[in-house]
Amino acid sequence: MKRNTLLLTIFSILLFSGCESAFFDGEKESKDPMKNFEYLWNQCNEKYAYFELKGINWDEVKTRYSAKIYQGMSDDSLFNVLGAMLNELRDDHTNLVSNFNISSYKVFRDGPDNFDWRFVQDNYLPRNYHVSGPFSHDFIANGQIGYVRFPAFTGTVDKKNIDFVLDRYKDTKGLILDLRENGGGAVTDVFELLSRFIDQKTLVYYVRVKNGPGHNDFSEPQAAYVEPYDGVRYTKKIAVLIDRGTFSAASFTSLATKALDNVVLIGDKTGGGLGLPNGGQLPNGWTYRFSISQALTLDKSNAFEAGVPADIPASFDWNNKTKDTIIERAIEELL
Repeated sequence: MKRNTLLLTIFSILLFSGCESAFFDGEKESKDPMKNFEYLWNQCNEKYAYFELKGINWDEVKTRYSAKIYQGMSDDSLFNVLGAMLNELRDDHTNLVSNFNISSYKVFRDGPDNFDWRFVQDNYLPRNYHVSGPFSHDFIANGQIGYVRFPAFTGTVDKKNIDFVLDRYKDTKGLILDLRENGGGAVTDVFELLSRFIDQKTLVYYVRVKNGPGHNDFSEPQAAYVEPYDGVRYTKKIAVLIDRGTFSAASFTSLATKALDNVVLIGDKTGGGLGLPNGGQLPNGWTYRFSISQALTLDKSNAFEAGVPADIPASFDWNNKTKDTIIERAIEELL
C-alpha cells in the first residue's frame, strides 16, 4: 500500500506548527497562577477545533474559572482548576500534564459499559486462541465466523500478522473486528488495516486543520483515501464492534468504514476523538494538548466528533451470564 500523503501532511502540521513552541526560554517562565491560566485559556481559544460543534461558550468558561484563581494557591489547586477548565471541552485528546497529575475527561464514562474481555474469552474462545501481534483471534459460531480482538492501535500491525489472520478466516462467512474499549494510538494502523478490506481506492473522509485565531478558521478540507493492499485481503462482510471506549484511531477507523459497503458497525456510538491533538508548555513547565483538526464525513460534516454512530445499535446485557449480546447481534448479521 502506498503511504497516505494526507496523513503525512497532517502529521507535519501537528508536529511543527499550530501551537506555541514546546518550551519557554528563561525570560518567559512564570509560576504566577493567573499568567498560567490566561496563557492556557488563550491557546485553547485560538486553536481548539470543536467549540462550535459542542456549543461551548469559552468566554463564559473563562469568567467562571478565573474566579477560582488567586495568588499563593498551591500547585495542586491550580492544576485542579486548569484541568477542570480543559475538561469543559469533553475531549480525551485534551490533557494537562504535570509531574504529579494528569487530567483527562474520560469520555468512555459517558456511556454504559459494553465490553468484558474475560467474558469473551470464557464464552467464545478456546483456551489456546491465537495471538498474532496485536490481534487475539479464533473461530466462533461453529467455525463459520472469525473473531478478531484488536485492543489498541499500537503501530505494530504488520504484513505478516495481518496476512496470517485474514488467510486463516478466508473461508468463513464473515469476520468480527472487536474495537470496543480500543482507545486508539497510531493512526498509520488505520490505513494498514482498512487497505485489507477493499478492492479499489476509496475516499473515506476529509480532514481540515485549524489555521487562524477565530473559532471557525480552518484550512480547506483535504481528502483521505485508502488504497487496496496488493496481497491478502478480506472483502466479505465484516462486523466492527464499537462503544464509547472506541476512541481516536479506533474512531477514525469507524468513521472510514461508513464508506465501505462490506462493513457494518454494531454496538454503541464511539467516543469521538476525531481531532488530532497538538500542544505545548505552560509558563510554569506543565504541558498541555488539545484537538486542532477535524475529521469530516463524506458530506463534510464534523458531527461525528460527538461519536461515530453504530449502523446497528446494540448493548451488552449484564444479566445474561452466557452471551455477549453485541457479538450475538454481529453473528446474526453475518450468517
